[in-house]
Amino acid sequence: MFETAIAGSLPKPAWLAETGKLWPKWQAEGTALDQAKLDATLLWIKCQEDAGLSVIGDGEQSRQHFVHGFLERVAGIDFEHKVEMGIRNDRYKAMVPQVVAPLSLISRVHGAEARFLRAHTTRKIKFTLPGPMTIVDTVADRFYGDRVKMAFAFAELLNQEALALQAEGVDIIQFDEPAFNVYMAEAADWGVKALERAAQGLRCTTAVHICYGYGIQANIDWKKSLGDEWRQYEQILPALAASAIKQVSLECIHSHVPAELMALLKGKDVMVGVIDVADERVETPEEVADTIGRALQFVPRQHLIACTNCGLAPMPRAVAEAKLAALAAGARLADERLAAAAG
Repeated sequence: MFETAIAGSLPKPAWLAETGKLWPKWQAEGTALDQAKLDATLLWIKCQEDAGLSVIGDGEQSRQHFVHGFLERVAGIDFEHKVEMGIRNDRYKAMVPQVVAPLSLISRVHGAEARFLRAHTTRKIKFTLPGPMTIVDTVADRFYGDRVKMAFAFAELLNQEALALQAEGVDIIQFDEPAFNVYMAEAADWGVKALERAAQGLRCTTAVHICYGYGIQANIDWKKSLGDEWRQYEQILPALAASAIKQVSLECIHSHVPAELMALLKGKDVMVGVIDVADERVETPEEVADTIGRALQFVPRQHLIACTNCGLAPMPRAVAEAKLAALAAGARLADERLAAAAG
């Protein structure tokens, strides 16, 4: 059967953090918060398994935000004096920390979560990290004065953490690079090189997630400005096809990305987004299977993984649960259709 996986994040339960927000406040602190994070992780492991997903993630339950969750363990970053900055080429504003000194890891970043995830499922597990270019686009530089130099500094730290995650039994390490869809020329020039530095020496499966963003209003408005065809992937996929990264996650359902662009990733595993993260309507298994069917015109079956378009963090929990079930059911239906067609 087709492998199935989430892109990364899942909604945090109301008892853990504010709901419906991309930067939620925690509802506890200290050791109580640490336990609540693990409790929420266990809840989503069970939900993913019950839905029938073959690759399980932690849902990023221990991170307030997918980038800043990593940065909290990095020395050289000032979280006390955040500044407002435009994110993704000023698509929206956010309060971000400042890089004020040479970067280094204070300690392991996600060791506890990874070990907990590995201990509580026998299925293949995936762990997500922010990519170097996207980190650079989500902090204010007051030290390096050079985006490329800072990106490679972050890549070295990401590599340290990724190698440790691999040693703890993580099967797939995914780097999230939504910035690749915004700074396409830079991504092809140095972004992929920084990504490969972050993945250097890994023997486990490596992946990169390139999306059009969470289902927040700023992203929805931006998508409306992109026209009838979204061809951003066309500029970056050839560079990724030539890279050492093994899997690439793409937005597909309810997007205007021409499906034929997937053919640019020949030889790679493609995580095809079959679940919309910007619409609370739950897809039917038939819709999911139809999306997989369209992707199969350009991606060989053995290289296709059914996935969500992006993270589900800002969505209502019940909607996210239903979408996970639809993802797995649709993948099963697509498999049945192929079997029937083969006679």
